[in-house]
Amino acid sequence: MSVEALTYTALGARLTVSPEAARSLAKRRRLPRSLSDDGKALVSVDLAEIQHTPRPPRGRQAAMVAPFAAKIEALKAEIVRLEARAADDRADFERECERSARLTVELLQATAETMAAKEVTARLEDEVAALRAGGSVDSHGQAARRLGYLAATIVEADRKACR
Repeated sequence: MSVEALTYTALGARLTVSPEAARSLAKRRRLPRSLSDDGKALVSVDLAEIQHTPRPPRGRQAAMVAPFAAKIEALKAEIVRLEARAADDRADFERECERSARLTVELLQATAETMAAKEVTARLEDEVAALRAGGSVDSHGQAARRLGYLAATIVEADRKACR
């Protein structure tokens, strides 16, 4: 019956258990404890009195693991499927963004052309109205030529606006 002062690590090594298990055993058996010079806990124990047989480590039983393994595999397959769908959706999104940008540029160009054509049309209509009112009639028939030129310019501006 020799009493030894052991650290939890040394006690665990003697009993073939972890230091945490040795600490728990010392607490359960209310073994006397003290501190060593280096600040570690020492347990006074008579190893002949302790009839400790460590339990075998509890392993997972195959029956409990199988349903979870099947569920994990099903979830992994679902993740792969969703990642593929996300990649397809991302490609569609990028394609539509590019298309939207092209259409926006075309719309802006068409709007600018339409505004320019409307300005030209308004100016020409003002000139036609002035000519019809007789504002710049001369003796050589320039008013008639000018009126024909303006009519042709209006038709051309309308055609550009319709494109």
